[in-house]
Amino acid sequence: MLLILVALIYCIPTAGACLQCDRTTRNMHEDFILSAPTVEDQMKLQDICDHAHVTYMNTSQDREGVIDPTTFYRAKTEYQSEFDRFLKTKPTGSLTFRTIQIMEKGRKILEKHLDAFIPDGLCPNKCGLLSRRVMDCVSCKYKIYICPSLSDQLDCGVYPVQAEEGGQAVLDCFLPWHRLLIGKPEYYYSWAPGEPGNKKRTEKDFKNLVVTHDSSIILNQLHLDEQGTYRCSLQDQNGTVFYRVTFLVTVAALPLQTPQTIVTLPSLDHRDYSTENLFVAVIAMVTALSLAASVGLTVVLGVMMNRQRTVKRLEEE
Repeated sequence: MLLILVALIYCIPTAGACLQCDRTTRNMHEDFILSAPTVEDQMKLQDICDHAHVTYMNTSQDREGVIDPTTFYRAKTEYQSEFDRFLKTKPTGSLTFRTIQIMEKGRKILEKHLDAFIPDGLCPNKCGLLSRRVMDCVSCKYKIYICPSLSDQLDCGVYPVQAEEGGQAVLDCFLPWHRLLIGKPEYYYSWAPGEPGNKKRTEKDFKNLVVTHDSSIILNQLHLDEQGTYRCSLQDQNGTVFYRVTFLVTVAALPLQTPQTIVTLPSLDHRDYSTENLFVAVIAMVTALSLAASVGLTVVLGVMMNRQRTVKRLEEE
């Protein structure tokens, strides 16, 4: 029993090698060693485990010796899946040979994921300064890893932006590697008024606009005097600048509109028509009265003639 405990102590080193930093993987190896039928077999598995640890360590150290949480998760889950398949597969061949195979497969899985992560994923910033959180594959503790840019420059470019008077311009200085920065850095926007690019700007030329966690701002209803040199810098609460970019915003004046011809209607004749209108009204009234009198006279004459006929008829009778 003492030999078994010693074997386990040696198989679980105090210094990890990425895969050994995972408690589940360590427990999986422990259970596998204890499952060996004899003490001699357990000691052989211990030797294989120790050697695998050395190869894992060398693989990690050859590739910066660090790993990020995402890559670490992918590597350990793939290895655990392979190890679980190994345990469930019907044994063929010696236990020692099969153990060497599964440990070597673990090294290849670790190598594959580190090779995918280290070249482009560890320091993806082509400019600026990246301060990120990674796991040390030796101490199995997280630490801060600093990634200066290849050019060692914080300024990440100058971009022209064209806009029209009364229109809008969107300024966005986000890059995907900003998500990896530790802490909660903010975007500081400032601007220097005046025609952009006509002279070199100094710090005193810039006026603060806004400090925000959003990477973009929108300039609405632009005026001609709002064109100028706009700058976005990403920095933390201590003033450490990780990234800076410049926008040269030009506002074009709207074209002058051709004046529209106003059509003027001819003025009305303002002569006095009151006398003429009164004369027409009088004539109309006289005519109407004459017609009425004629009709009345006709009716009266008709009545009188009827009476005369009636009287004459009575006399003859």
